[in-house]
Amino acid sequence: MEYRQLYGMKEKPSLLGFGCMRLPLLPGGGRGDIDYDRAQSMIDDAIANGVNYFDTAYGYLDGQSEIFVGKALKKYPRDSFYLASKLPMGQIDSYEKGIEIFNHQFEKLQVEYIDFYMFHGINKTVFTEKVLKFGLLDEMRKMKESGRIRNLGFSFHGSYEDFEYIMNYCDWDFCQIQYNYMDTEIQAGDRGVALAAERKVPLIIMEPVKGGSLASFAPAAEKIFKDYAPEKSLASWAVRWVAAHPGVAVVLSGMSTEEQVKDNLETFNHYVPLNAEEQGVIDQVVAAIRSSIRNGCTGCNYCMPCPFGVDIPRNFSIWNDYGMYNNAGRAKDNLNRLDADKWANKCAECGACEAACPQALPIREDLKKMFAEISAL
Repeated sequence: MEYRQLYGMKEKPSLLGFGCMRLPLLPGGGRGDIDYDRAQSMIDDAIANGVNYFDTAYGYLDGQSEIFVGKALKKYPRDSFYLASKLPMGQIDSYEKGIEIFNHQFEKLQVEYIDFYMFHGINKTVFTEKVLKFGLLDEMRKMKESGRIRNLGFSFHGSYEDFEYIMNYCDWDFCQIQYNYMDTEIQAGDRGVALAAERKVPLIIMEPVKGGSLASFAPAAEKIFKDYAPEKSLASWAVRWVAAHPGVAVVLSGMSTEEQVKDNLETFNHYVPLNAEEQGVIDQVVAAIRSSIRNGCTGCNYCMPCPFGVDIPRNFSIWNDYGMYNNAGRAKDNLNRLDADKWANKCAECGACEAACPQALPIREDLKKMFAEISAL
């Protein structure tokens, strides 16, 4: 296992971090019904192979993830692992609520300190209107001085401009961002990675496999990887790509099966940085994935609003995502998250959208194709 101690960090975390958002669940159970036996065995296997970084959050798995993690790690010496958790900004509407949840997390985790603590999922608006307005940044700094927090940072979901504002606001101990070889220009992206390196702020990377999408995608793209190295998993390419970037201290993997643990351990216990030829293979895959989109919608919104309520750009985004990654479960989930009144099948074929589309797309026909394909999954 590789360990990285960056920019003067006291801690030396394993390059592979165990994300505890997608733990195995009991058959037929809900999101909070963790299969304790399987999950414990997976964590034990990870620790036996050198993993020492475990990431959870207050709301993961209906609030049960922190409880499980606290129990699972209890049998290990406290100084043998690093624990990361997050303050759920979406649930906080006051200073008092923030402190109440913060204290509750320690009860759930059964620890006296948290090694890496974050303001969860923030952008500039959340940072200014909650973290700063409620005095939580100053309060968490005090918690760091008292030893209850060892490192203070933030997990980020927003634009690069928001990231730049937050990163430059103060001296952070670390930050956590979404980053993978398909998402280099969204959220913090390449520019965010470069800024963190410039500021000497260690990066924790989430979604390196894009929620599983980079472990299974369109056959043409998969063939490129398999022709080059048939013995390597698709996921291993994604995590190695992330790990090769400067300033990356931990690559998180939200493991839900024993097979995923085994595959990740195989990659990181024999970690080899990507060479130039392998980077070229990934570039080919990226091009192949992007060529698999179903239509050329750019999300410009010129077709909106639809007189009949159809969310045309969102429907096409779901369709194109399915075309690129061949992930049926994700496509169905994305469609179900969209209000049914905005589905493609509500199109009345008036044609107003096509008259406004700068790409001259056959929107009416494509909406029919989109709904037929996705609803049949």
